[in-house]
Formats: sequence, C-alpha cells, structure tokens
Amino acid sequence: MPFYIMITIVLLSLTSCKQKNSDSNTQNQEEAGPTSRFSYSLAQWSFHRALEDKTLDPLDFAAKAKELGFTGIEYVSSFYAEKVKDSVYLSELKNRAEQNGIQSLLIMVDGEGDLAVMDEQKRNEAVENHYKWVDAAAFLGCHSIRVNLFGTGTETDMADASVLALKKLSVYGKEKNINIIVENHGGQSSYGIWLKSVISRVNMPNCGTLPDFGNFCLQRENNERWNAPCLKEYDRYKGVNELIPYAKGVSAKSYGFDDAGNETTIDYALMADIVKQSDFKGFVGVEWEGNDISEEEGVKKTLALVKKHFN
Repeated sequence: MPFYIMITIVLLSLTSCKQKNSDSNTQNQEEAGPTSRFSYSLAQWSFHRALEDKTLDPLDFAAKAKELGFTGIEYVSSFYAEKVKDSVYLSELKNRAEQNGIQSLLIMVDGEGDLAVMDEQKRNEAVENHYKWVDAAAFLGCHSIRVNLFGTGTETDMADASVLALKKLSVYGKEKNINIIVENHGGQSSYGIWLKSVISRVNMPNCGTLPDFGNFCLQRENNERWNAPCLKEYDRYKGVNELIPYAKGVSAKSYGFDDAGNETTIDYALMADIVKQSDFKGFVGVEWEGNDISEEEGVKKTLALVKKHFN
C-alpha cells in the first residue's frame, strides 16, 4: 500500500475517534444538564403570615418550596421554637425535605438573647441558647445557622463583645460542622465595614456573613429595633460589597415591584454584579418582605428577578 494512502487512513481514523469522543462529551453534558454557579433557595420568612395564621404548616414548607421551583430552603427558628429538641418532629421535617428533593441549608435564629452585650454572663447565656439550634441544623443537614449581633454600648464595645461571642459559638459549631453566619439585620450589624471588621477579627473558617440586599437600616425612630421608620441607612451596595468576601449565603430581599417586574427600592442588576464579581457560589436565597401583593406572588416575582440577573 502506498505510503500516502496509509497516512490518509490514519488521519481519517484519528478524526473519527476525535469526533466520537466529542460527541460522547456533548452527550454526557446534555445528560448531566446545564450547570450554573448559582442555585436558588426560599427563605421561610417569605411566608411568615401564612405560617403565623396556620394556613401553611411548617412541616409543609419544603413541599411549598418545591412547588415554586426552589431546590433549597432556609428555616426560621420562631416557627420551630417548641420543637427544636423534639427528635421525632425534626426527623419528620428532615424527611419532608428529602422526599421533595430539597436541601436544608440554614436556620435563621432569633430571640435567643443578644450576642453583642458587654455583660459576660448575659452574653454567654445567649451563646449557649444558640447551641440547640446548632444541634438542630446539624441534624437536618444544614451548613449554617444565622445569628444576630444586637447589644448596647459603643461601636468598640459591641465589636469586642461580638468577637468573643462569635468565637465561642463558632468553636461549638465547628464540632458539629456548622457555620455561624451573621446577617446585616439592623442596628450596628447593618454597618457593613463594622461587621466586616468583626468577622475578620474572629478569623475562623466557619464564621462568616449572610449579606442581605435590604437590611441596612442603622437607626429607627425612637430607637426601635423593628417596625418603625428608618432614620439612618447604610449604603446597601457598599455594604454587600464589604460583606460578600465572607459570605456563606446571600439573601436576595424584595419589597415591591414595578410593572416591568423590577424591584422598586433595590438595583438588582448592580447587586448581582457585586455578587458575581466575588468568589461566592452556591445558593442565593429569595426573601419576599412586601405587603402589596400576596406572599406567593411576591416570591414568584422575586425568583423571576433573581434568575434574570444571576442565571
């Protein structure tokens, strides 16, 4: 056989093999489905009115999230306060999530005492009050609990107290493979550069942040913690930019929408750019907190907006 014919046959064979491998890789990618840096979870507070008036059972939260197109959920402690140590109930809660193919991600913990107080006994009591939620989160398969940094005193006093509390709580969390994450949730915690400094000083891998697009009110009328007009607000875009390097979750908050489906108080395109330019990947949590439309409609609109900017 002439040499040039042998070369042609070899080249054709190599091309064929390459094409088959390419086809195989394409098929495997198609079978695996599209991949994305972000997934979407539902924050339970989005349905707080339905949960409070008993039209939605907390055990049915995972099924509701699946119905609306989510793959992860974020629990709120107040809806399970009497069940946090009930292993039978927690087993059922875990089973419901697994049956619906939903990942349990974190528990937002409220009402367990202030972590940023100078009084050592009160601070330690508050820290220890959170232990049961760390245990519950570990049982459910979550990666984190979200805590608050409320207290009184100067910025320095509150920072020092916060570092002590978070270190102690993070040590306990580490034993259970649970992160301790802080949300900008009003007051001093909404002062982005302050919270960034606190987390940096704690300097533990399982202590981080949960940047929320909306909670940047530093001071409310009559110094109320909630439900009063905001008198002083931190720049939300600056705040998210400061907190995102430590983020172990992101809370995409919404309050209202215009006719085009855009959030009326938050520039979602800018927020998405801040997150996408960081190293964060994983679940972006949808949290509806408005009043002018139903909770379900608010969640649907928020998810559509988040997907528009994060997909």
